[in-house]
Amino acid sequence: MQEKIDLLRLNNVPAQKLFVAGNWREARSGATLDVISPIDGSRLTTIADADGHDVDAAVSAARAAFEKGVWSRAAPAERKKVLGRIADLIEKHALELAVLGVRDNGTEISMALKAEPGSAAGTFRYYAEALDKVYGEVAPTAGNVLGLIHCEPVGVVAAIVPWNFPMMIGAWKVAPALAAGNSVVLKPAEGASLTLLRLAEICAEAGLPEGVLNVVTGRGAVTGEAIGLHPDIDVLAFTGSGNVGRRLLEYSARSNLKRVYLELGGKSPNVVFADAPDLDQAAKVSAYGIFRNSGQVCVAGSRLLVERSIYEAFSERVAAIAAEMKVGDPLLLTTQAGAISSDVQLSKNLGFVEQALGESARLRTGGKRILEETGGFYMEPTVFDVSPEMTLAREEAFGPILSIIPFNNEADALRIANATEYGLASAVWTSNLSRAHRMVRGIRAGVVHVNTYGGADNTVPLGGVKQSGNGYDKSLHALDKYTDLKTAWIQL
Repeated sequence: MQEKIDLLRLNNVPAQKLFVAGNWREARSGATLDVISPIDGSRLTTIADADGHDVDAAVSAARAAFEKGVWSRAAPAERKKVLGRIADLIEKHALELAVLGVRDNGTEISMALKAEPGSAAGTFRYYAEALDKVYGEVAPTAGNVLGLIHCEPVGVVAAIVPWNFPMMIGAWKVAPALAAGNSVVLKPAEGASLTLLRLAEICAEAGLPEGVLNVVTGRGAVTGEAIGLHPDIDVLAFTGSGNVGRRLLEYSARSNLKRVYLELGGKSPNVVFADAPDLDQAAKVSAYGIFRNSGQVCVAGSRLLVERSIYEAFSERVAAIAAEMKVGDPLLLTTQAGAISSDVQLSKNLGFVEQALGESARLRTGGKRILEETGGFYMEPTVFDVSPEMTLAREEAFGPILSIIPFNNEADALRIANATEYGLASAVWTSNLSRAHRMVRGIRAGVVHVNTYGGADNTVPLGGVKQSGNGYDKSLHALDKYTDLKTAWIQL
């Protein structure tokens, strides 16, 4: 396995183009952006830097394909076959896709294999199996009336996805949108576009008709804005920062009032009670719940709340695990935490460390850039003791930085857990079944793990409350974003 990874590491990556109407084309302006690998800071390739004209072309292609009906009116069984072939091809090229993504964004390969092509293949297969099991409804009317409720595709769906898990999150949006019969315009993050451009090739090979999936790359402030303002996009699905999410809502209001679904930030509480069934396991899972992918995970358990009676011993154990983690070249199977995605993100993370120290937070371990001689962007797993009012306990760092906070009892834990503008994920560790259910009900978050952190599959939804967003990825509920209900009221 390692030899294959090393060979793929050496493959040249050609300059990338836009995928529009089934064809590869340069940006109309000819502009490109450099792709810098976080592994060593080297220039990996270039991507096309699309502008509004390119977005117009992609949306026009998507609309034409939708109106033509080659996909939107295809029999569900036909769409099912194509999505199944996409899943098969992703699995066939899983190692290639994982290595390409790691070179682009720095996720450790052991995680990337499962979280990127592994997850994406599972998502396409899930919605392939689901799409011919979605029924309309017959309303309970009087005998002289027939009320039918049809479930129809919305039309053109735009998806803007982030750089941390582009294939996984891209599949969460593209697969159900396609399953419902829509056409899609996909914009990857400028810092991690390569695997989603490769996905476009795979979809074409699997038989997805021309124009049904279009991929435009470029800067968020240009390409993303053009998508947000476009008057012929019906639904926009976005995962990313709160600031950008707010802009997209504004763009919707300024244009055609397109529906906008947002999965935004998180400052997720991971609550450990003294009666956790296995404190050693809780410590290990809690550490990995923040430090895998160098903390660049939207649902990361970045706030660790620990009952005061075990606070010191448990915190020391977590810090020890953090200090022992192997950080380095993400293309080595032995690496446990890879690179920070960019020098900009690394600077932001180090800025959070300086701010925490300035607010008198206690640094238990980490806090520094490492392996600078490689040219890459690496940072030590970092553990702070903080109080709830400190910046690091309130703001999302999106890096390998853990805040540990003590609590006195269940009520205190709930108060601290909910003292955030976010509500994406959370966890509680306890052997008390009643307490577990009370905490599940009491924590305001879209996901509450019990005696674990992470691992929820496609059968359950992922979505946030408060300023973590709206709408759901994964599960059958995701289809609701990409369908419209139409009533037929028939007088007999």
